[in-house]
Amino acid sequence: MILKTFLQDIDEVFSLYKMASDFKKKVSGIQWPEFDRTLIETEIKENRHWKILIDGQIACVWSITYDDPQVWGEKNTDPAIYIHRIATHPDFRGQKFVEQIVTWTRKFAVENNKQYIRMDTTAGNQPLTDYYIKCGFTCLGTKKMSDTEGLPAHYHNATMVLFQLEA
Repeated sequence: MILKTFLQDIDEVFSLYKMASDFKKKVSGIQWPEFDRTLIETEIKENRHWKILIDGQIACVWSITYDDPQVWGEKNTDPAIYIHRIATHPDFRGQKFVEQIVTWTRKFAVENNKQYIRMDTTAGNQPLTDYYIKCGFTCLGTKKMSDTEGLPAHYHNATMVLFQLEA
């Protein structure tokens, strides 16, 4: 079941981020930084942070935004939803949550007059790139990040792989 994340979920969200970051480091050598609590609180308050709940437990979380100019440059003017920070609890891996998120986001995008669904990930994890393509995204190539002021630390001096699909 997909629901909005609530502020009382925040400690569990950060626990998922930590587990996902540790897993990401193990499989790709790259890990997420610890995210700013205020950033996540803001996403929750603005109804842009989501969770998949299974038997009362948060199995997966992600956030959305309608604007991502530092990553997407001129393409940011397109009507799009940007998905960020998908994190899955290890007990629930393999349940194809990205496919569920894509299905949900397509409906959400149409309801909000958005044409594209976009994501990015740090370059260097080919299995993840392949999985996103399998989920329907087109890989648009890579972008070496330069203007990263205000972005989480994993964008600094990074090369990102950009993905898009039509809503």
